[in-house]
Amino acid sequence: MAVKAIPDNYRGAVPYLCVNGAAKAIEFYKNAFGAKERMRMGDDKRIGHAEIMIGDALIMLSDEYPEMGVRSPESIGGTPVGIHLYFEDVDAVAKRAVDAGATIIRPVENHFYGDRGGKLRDPFGHEWWIATHVEDVSPEEAKARAAKLFGGAVTETGV
Repeated sequence: MAVKAIPDNYRGAVPYLCVNGAAKAIEFYKNAFGAKERMRMGDDKRIGHAEIMIGDALIMLSDEYPEMGVRSPESIGGTPVGIHLYFEDVDAVAKRAVDAGATIIRPVENHFYGDRGGKLRDPFGHEWWIATHVEDVSPEEAKARAAKLFGGAVTETGV
């Protein structure tokens, strides 16, 4: 039998987060987002690799390993990357996340493209856009709503 290039239970793109305090981060993600821990490896000081599931999304994470160039947002002054997740009830998730220690960057509200969502920063410096899809909006309607919202024509590119 041939070996699969992408193993079962993995997808082609998987976020891999570096955090300062991976064990605490895993507990935060469990409390805030309902994460389920799949596995963790490491010694008594640091987690070298862990995997959690948030809904059907796999997230990998580890502690910082500065000696290998692996640094968290806290060490590099922020993060240029955000993670987008859908939930059944974004308002409840936002409340749980804030109660667990997240900071609101953008409050949860309805958006022109059919999502109700907001943006959070977790206590470890990672940013999460969380949403619930509440309305199916055609590309034409989304473009018209965006033009109205942004006060002018909206350009788009095709694929």
